[in-house]
Amino acid sequence: MTNNPNGRGDARIKKLIPSGVRRGPALAWGFSFLLCLAALLANQSASNRLAGNLSEFQVGRVAERDVIAERTITYIDERATGLRIDAQERLVPAVFHYSHRVSEDVRSRWGDFSALIAGLSAEENGEQSRETFMLMIQSEFPGYFSDSALDFLYRSSQRHTVLASGAEVLNAVLEQGIFSLQMSALQRLNPDVLELIRHLPGRIEQERIPFRDTVTRGAASGAITALIIAGNYTPANQAAQFAQFAPGLLEPFLRENVFFSPEDTAVRVAQARAATEPVMRTIEQGQRVITRGFLITEDELAEFNALRMAMPGHAFSSMFAKTLFLLLLFTIVIYFCGTRIIGRSLRDSEVYLVSGLSVLYIAGAVLLQNVPIENFPVSVVAPTALVIMLPSILIHPRLALLLAMALPLGAFLTGSFDSSAYVFAVVSGVVAAYSLQRAEKRMELVKAGLVIAVANLLAMTAVLLWQNAQAAVYPQAFFWAAFNGLASGMLVLGALPPLENALNASTSFRLIELSDLNVPILRRLFTTAPGTYSHSIMVANLAEAACIDIGANSLLTRVGAYYHDLGKMENPEYFVENQTNHNRHDDIAPRLSATVIRSHVKLGIEKARQLNLPREVIEIIGEHHGNSVIKWFYTKALKQEGKDPKNAPVNAEDFSYPGTPPRSRESAVVMLADVTEAAVRTLDKPTAPKIEKYIQELFDDKIQHGQLTRCELTFLELEKIKNSFVRVLVAYYHSRIEYPKSEAAGEAAKQ
Repeated sequence: MTNNPNGRGDARIKKLIPSGVRRGPALAWGFSFLLCLAALLANQSASNRLAGNLSEFQVGRVAERDVIAERTITYIDERATGLRIDAQERLVPAVFHYSHRVSEDVRSRWGDFSALIAGLSAEENGEQSRETFMLMIQSEFPGYFSDSALDFLYRSSQRHTVLASGAEVLNAVLEQGIFSLQMSALQRLNPDVLELIRHLPGRIEQERIPFRDTVTRGAASGAITALIIAGNYTPANQAAQFAQFAPGLLEPFLRENVFFSPEDTAVRVAQARAATEPVMRTIEQGQRVITRGFLITEDELAEFNALRMAMPGHAFSSMFAKTLFLLLLFTIVIYFCGTRIIGRSLRDSEVYLVSGLSVLYIAGAVLLQNVPIENFPVSVVAPTALVIMLPSILIHPRLALLLAMALPLGAFLTGSFDSSAYVFAVVSGVVAAYSLQRAEKRMELVKAGLVIAVANLLAMTAVLLWQNAQAAVYPQAFFWAAFNGLASGMLVLGALPPLENALNASTSFRLIELSDLNVPILRRLFTTAPGTYSHSIMVANLAEAACIDIGANSLLTRVGAYYHDLGKMENPEYFVENQTNHNRHDDIAPRLSATVIRSHVKLGIEKARQLNLPREVIEIIGEHHGNSVIKWFYTKALKQEGKDPKNAPVNAEDFSYPGTPPRSRESAVVMLADVTEAAVRTLDKPTAPKIEKYIQELFDDKIQHGQLTRCELTFLELEKIKNSFVRVLVAYYHSRIEYPKSEAAGEAAKQ
């Protein structure tokens, strides 16, 4: 006995697969993931070849090789963007706030001074000396005024006019504002203007003031003189003297009343930074970024780094993250595929289809990164609709919807699609998943392509508007978006027939073809077993009407009913519907009769497999009798063999059909329609009440013997099925009016 290394390898593989998991599907999903990962690694290798050894590229060093862009990229010029942001920040004016409280304090202090002068004037009576006048003022306002200013005030014959004019000038200076300028805090702000904010009752005023028009505490004297000269504050004969001495009287009262606000200024700077658009640069495909034999400039090195960073998988961490994303995505798809989505487990062939489409889409999206596509999403050349329509038709629309969300997400998470490409692919895939509902002709695939094309155009319009694309981009983008949808429909039309046969899928298109009564096998059934053919047609009508009422697959049920008795073609004369004058079962033992009757189920399954009929149809053939007992021959055997004590006891299993109870609603409906049609034929003068009562007895018998325990029919649905059968059978077996005997022949001819 020789060692089999392949056998050891198979054993190792089996150990890796948990018990209860089908080996074929598990390997298919595993290989799909590995192939997608290999595509990512291959793309990573291309990026690494571009990057090379970073130490060989330095500013001022002679380049030892050329670097040419493999595809067009757009990147942010960080240095230029930094300069733009710095310039925008420097244009932000410093924010100052006007203090009404300080101004009121100044006015109040001036009011106290004016009141004091008015009191001194009233007490003077022409005898108050200059020295006493000055001492009394200094006692209240020590160090405020110079002797010359007080002397001017003492000698003035119109003190009240001077004080009133002083109040006006003071108000004017305060309203203009005396700024507290901290030049160190203003160095990186607008050097020409500032922003002044005044909080007034019920409103806020903002104005921009040139720095040259601002007044500081040190420049207050000049501002006072300028205001007096420019305005009419005193009589003309005293204007010169007032202008000379007013600064000395007013300046001691002035205080800074406009202050810099670092908080508001910081907000303005942040807003300017956020509103600044980055400087974008474009490197065209084929552009020589670095030229061999020339010194590397700072701009060339910046372009090289941008090109390197734009390549997928430029860092180990990025590659590791994409691998985790890919693994998570495959885990989610595997978890939800099957029972959680479509209510049943996927067959091995269906798993192979889904896993194959997944790897083709995701790996293909990785490779699409190297396709030179500008101005519109790269997914416009990805056949998303084609990949989604195939499982929608061959398996289930809900599974297709899952893939429509998962596959573009996989391309997005691996860096193959950007956000606009992802949105376009999702829209195209979701529309494709449900574009073929209730489609019964293959030409409707072309119509579905038109629907997808319209959806693609709408998605493309939204994407281009989102990207603020130029008008010149729209025609080309619209052409490829529409072509994507139309081409998907046409390609599905060509790919569907071989996939239908490979997966043995019961698509609506294939079921429509099988429901044609002119197909050779049904024509042969008509010629060899006409009674069975007629019975099958009636069962199909009953089953289809019932499935329409309960919302089951009426087309599958009709086809299953057409083919459910194919096995009777081998021995048609042994079935009552094909017999005329002689019953062959009268000449043979009950056990042999039961064997012949039972065999039509297995023979039917064998013929169905030879014809490569869909699995669902074969299941209906194998389950349309369940494992019920053939009561007629079982009872007959009990009567015959039970009388002879030499015979062994009659075993019910010898008279039971070899199938299993129906596992789907469609299969159960065919079983009920089959037994109903055959039984109602035996009724004498069937009426609606008689038919309904008889059908209820048949249903109760099937329930009692456990033939409906594995399907999902509810009692409400059974009631609807019974009412549907009654409606169809009453219409078929409608009673005629009994005419008088003498006129019966003539009237019957008129019918």
